[in-house]
Amino acid sequence: MIFTIFLMDRPGTADLRVQIRPEHRAYLAKQADRMAFAGPLTSDDGQTTLGSLLVMEFANRGEVEDWLKNEPFTIAGVYEKPIIHVFNNMWPQKAGFPPA
Repeated sequence: MIFTIFLMDRPGTADLRVQIRPEHRAYLAKQADRMAFAGPLTSDDGQTTLGSLLVMEFANRGEVEDWLKNEPFTIAGVYEKPIIHVFNNMWPQKAGFPPA
């Protein structure tokens, strides 16, 4: 199943996010084959990070929750409570992907 994982940052964690980001990216890279897309959520200026959106394949919600427990931003306290939903993709992707 595909899950959307909506993760808002706790207030005051911008510096911590920058510090932990290399570990976070390495952790995500281990799951590259499961990932539909992932990236930061930003304010309208496109620069101020507010959280993350991950869309990934997992067998079930428990697997998502177990994976998130070991996610570096979660461990460090960057994220508030995650919002997790099953996602049924009904539209072919044509926009929003970086150039290869």
